[in-house]
Amino acid sequence: MVMSPTGSTSQAAPFSPSTSKPIQELPDELIQAGWSKCWSKRENRPYYFNRFTNQSLWEMPVLGQHDVISDPLGLNAAPVSGEAVSDAGLGNGQRKRHPSEDAQAGPNSFKRPKVEIPATPTTPTIPISPSTPGVKPWVNTTDDKQGQTSVPAPAPYRPSVVYWDLDIQTNAVIRERSPADHLPPHPEIELQRAQLTTKLRQHYHELCSQREGIEPPRESFNRWLLERKVVDKGLDPLLPSECDPVISPSMFREIMNDIPIRLSRIKYKEEARKLLFKYAEAAKKMIDSRNATPDSRKVVKWNVEDTMNWLRRDHSASKEDYMDRLEHLRKQCGPHVASVAKDSVEGICSKIYHISAEYVRRIRQAHLTLLKECNISVDGTESTEVQDRLVYCYPVRLSIPSPPQPRVELHFENDVACLRYKGEMVKVNRGHFNKLELLYRYSCIDDPRFEKFLSRVWCLIKRYQVMFGSGVNEGSGLQGALPVPVFEALNKQFGVTFECFASPLNCYFKQFCSAFPDSDGFFGSRGPFLSFSPASGSFEANPPFCEEFMDAMVTHFEDLLEHSSEPLSFIIFVPEWRDPPTPALTRMEASRFRRHQMIVPAFEHEYRSGSQHICKREEIYYKSVHGTAVIFLQNNAGFSKWEPTTERIQELLTAYKVSGRSLPSPGPPSTSTGDKDSKAVLERSSARSQDNSSPVDKTAPDTTNI
Repeated sequence: MVMSPTGSTSQAAPFSPSTSKPIQELPDELIQAGWSKCWSKRENRPYYFNRFTNQSLWEMPVLGQHDVISDPLGLNAAPVSGEAVSDAGLGNGQRKRHPSEDAQAGPNSFKRPKVEIPATPTTPTIPISPSTPGVKPWVNTTDDKQGQTSVPAPAPYRPSVVYWDLDIQTNAVIRERSPADHLPPHPEIELQRAQLTTKLRQHYHELCSQREGIEPPRESFNRWLLERKVVDKGLDPLLPSECDPVISPSMFREIMNDIPIRLSRIKYKEEARKLLFKYAEAAKKMIDSRNATPDSRKVVKWNVEDTMNWLRRDHSASKEDYMDRLEHLRKQCGPHVASVAKDSVEGICSKIYHISAEYVRRIRQAHLTLLKECNISVDGTESTEVQDRLVYCYPVRLSIPSPPQPRVELHFENDVACLRYKGEMVKVNRGHFNKLELLYRYSCIDDPRFEKFLSRVWCLIKRYQVMFGSGVNEGSGLQGALPVPVFEALNKQFGVTFECFASPLNCYFKQFCSAFPDSDGFFGSRGPFLSFSPASGSFEANPPFCEEFMDAMVTHFEDLLEHSSEPLSFIIFVPEWRDPPTPALTRMEASRFRRHQMIVPAFEHEYRSGSQHICKREEIYYKSVHGTAVIFLQNNAGFSKWEPTTERIQELLTAYKVSGRSLPSPGPPSTSTGDKDSKAVLERSSARSQDNSSPVDKTAPDTTNI
């Protein structure tokens, strides 16, 4: 029997900043309708502002006021006796603030008035699940005054395009778990973490440049963070500090692949000629400047001289001739160049790791000091008693109370919400800001008055901003999401209600796993997937494209499927890297739980950008430059309930059709691990047939290709 756990949390005393003008509380009904009472410094009197409709009034709004969006002229509004209608569009006798009264906004006329964070209705203390009727986010179900009839509230802000569906309830079942002992987020600590992480990136750049004479491989630092978290036992949510081994296989591999020079995609013959010359010159320089064996020096010098002579005498060679010669030179010189660079590259990896561990120590010390100043004890937290029972999954809860939060300023620039703390500004488009508020209402149980909402949003966005990096389009591929029609098909055809790898910014469902339980739990995260153990449910998995991370994911999938007799299904989307194939893809194709597999060819499908919360609408979708393998891993009960039949697969393929709105990829995901040959993707045929039925269940359908 599935039950829902009662929520329990330790809460700090309410903290509200003092104001020079006390603002009277509004009735809950008006607050639910989006109204708040503000103070006009220019007019020196209060006014009322609706953050959903941007409407401003001098008089208190009247319940039953018409919706200015659906009924702009107020034709359907209930008349108010004794008052004449003075403004069209206000059917209840209220006087609207005229543009002349707002004229002093200057050139930036879109400046918002300062708005109080509205109080929310009673927040549910148990997870919203099929066994617990969900509370509608904009309706007060428990605090209605006696004898009052509910009235429709004005329509909230609705983005023109929505990339999520937060009304879908979960079918993911887990065992009830204790609150996590992560330190609660705070803008001051997050700012320090951001500064130190940026400094660590700079150290990495300098070490690669000084020791190897190369730029850091694209996205390698971001994948290092992901790969380290697979083995890290440290306490920081972002930076690694307790890893074994110390040398990161991911970082080591990617740096070695760019030695002696980075190889780029070649289109023209002259580019191929220059690349061959540069590689030969760099290989000779490296072997001369390092402590190489006599045999290595002899082999490299002979091959380099032979290549130089060939370049001088053969001016009629084609692009293919130059590329073949480059491949031959790499095979001959590569092992010798790698042997002399090995110690230096290991030194880079080790140095970055130890600097990271020192930064973690500093951050944690500062965090503990801050909590101590707020009289919050970390060691004395009482453990919550948890029953051994199955419940519908619910967001991560923290056992340590959150300290009072500092002031975070909010203003809007056109359709972008800007949040500033100590001069550090983060931005999110208004649609995603509204989404974060909805997720917060659903998931947060320790802040019913939204007093900590802005500071937690600032910490959340800052964390992902730092994880992505500051380069153009950097990190967006790590957070790429499936198109909305694909999510709709997965939910309708296969009962998918949960994302294994997402964030509050890019999730489609309100139940998901993400990288940072401390900051994301307030917005619905169930924590990192590798520590999430569902007993039942239908899941979508689109992991970050890091080889070590994907391999750990497969291990976790098979362990969960092995130990559960309840319906359990995972639909996995991974890059089809074949040259060489990744261990994760190879293992899933050979898994006894694989029920079906299909290939979506390169350039014939798209992803949503990981920076969708801030990029322009026309930049949200981009074409994938590599094929995507879609694999169904299911236990017997899951296969019986969500069998990938021909009809269901066809519906999924139809949803995958490219819309024609996508851009080229923001970065080459096909080369994201540093050793994937993009030419193999470009030359791969889009219509291959193969028998991919499950090694155990031969009744499963064959592989499908679009």
